[in-house]
Amino acid sequence: MAVASETASRAAVTTPVVRSAPDNGLGRAVDHYLRHVAIERGLSANTVAAYRRDLSAYLALLEARGVASPEAISEADVSAFAQQLRSKPQGALTASSVARMLSSVRGFHRFLLEEEVVPADVAADAKPPKLASRLPKAITIEQMAAVLDATIGEDTLSLRDKALLELLYATGARISEAVDLNVDDVIEGDVVRLLGKGNKQRIVPLGSYARAAVDAYLVRARPALSARGAATPALFLGARGHRVSRQNAWLIIRARAAQAKLGVEISPHTFRHSFATHLLAGGADVRVVQELLGHSSVATTQLYTQVTADTLRDMYTTAHPRAR
Repeated sequence: MAVASETASRAAVTTPVVRSAPDNGLGRAVDHYLRHVAIERGLSANTVAAYRRDLSAYLALLEARGVASPEAISEADVSAFAQQLRSKPQGALTASSVARMLSSVRGFHRFLLEEEVVPADVAADAKPPKLASRLPKAITIEQMAAVLDATIGEDTLSLRDKALLELLYATGARISEAVDLNVDDVIEGDVVRLLGKGNKQRIVPLGSYARAAVDAYLVRARPALSARGAATPALFLGARGHRVSRQNAWLIIRARAAQAKLGVEISPHTFRHSFATHLLAGGADVRVVQELLGHSSVATTQLYTQVTADTLRDMYTTAHPRAR
């Protein structure tokens, strides 16, 4: 029996209102910049929308200060925006949100300089707040096995859930990469073709457990789900035959974790973190893990080596008679 009905009502998601750029030189410059990051840099629609929200807040401040063109922006204007962000009531903006918004502004001004719209980058010295080092969270191999075992079942949704969760753990895919998969992206059953950030493609092995789960789903479950909706190439389908959404995937993971009585909160990204941490703990080279995760910088992947080192240190301190 399926863990949760996919037709159950869900809490409404409030979509933030995005302020339109004013129809002046500044507004046109922002529109050009957003087209640049969307087309030339290949950023996702969600990322571009976040940039637009950040820059809309920036333009509102510039408008209030009487600035109407890119050439008229000064370092004082950028500093005023940074001060505005930092002076908001306690808890209104986190340090990471302030850092992200300042990063959007800095990127916008770099673009203006590169396009020779302005003679200098007036945001070059705008420093974002220092962020505390946040190590990725992973669950143990035993906890992961419990979650995956919670998907065992012969009904269509259990077969689908097992294939999805096994694939997430086997490949370290981001949840957006997994739900965007089409049937043709599973190549000869052995590897999967993932499309990551910046439209960068990578090929990742599936592993025997994930391969068996995906095969079972394709043969015994997907045809039945597909018959309930319009034809679609999507690999993972919902109860009505449509492509599984990111929100739906999150609900699947939460339901299976609850069924496994895990006792800890997990998210789709927990599978990615656990994939990397378990690989490194098993002796995988950090460069190989970097390629599998699709990280552009090895420094990002090296965060997971610190997690592994911390775990080893804790075990050593607990077990060695002269460690303390």
